[in-house]
Amino acid sequence: MTEYLITFNDEWVPAHTAEEIRAKGVAGRAVIAEMRAADVLIFSNGGLDRSTAVCSVESVDGRPVFTDGPYVETKEHLGGFAVVDVPDDETARYWAGRLATALDWPQEVHRFRGPGEARRSGSGER
Repeated sequence: MTEYLITFNDEWVPAHTAEEIRAKGVAGRAVIAEMRAADVLIFSNGGLDRSTAVCSVESVDGRPVFTDGPYVETKEHLGGFAVVDVPDDETARYWAGRLATALDWPQEVHRFRGPGEARRSGSGER
């Protein structure tokens, strides 16, 4: 199996009312539940935007330099994501399509080059 990142940038999402966002949350969670039932979901999280950025950090002369909030030159912010473990690109596309239609905003699919590292045993290990 191969791990894929399905993601959207916050800037791709048009303005919504609070009620519309709640409805999108219900629709998105339903697709995540389908992923869980199909045993392909590794991890998911959403609701990320400028307001959730804690800090940015860059290396200056070999030392970390922290700045509050998002990196000022960044135009796009990760809005939410799901990491899935599926057999092929076609299956990753299927799940991204399910999210795109449930949420009615674009998704992007990235294939990880190899297995990642997990904090907990059983998560992401084969």
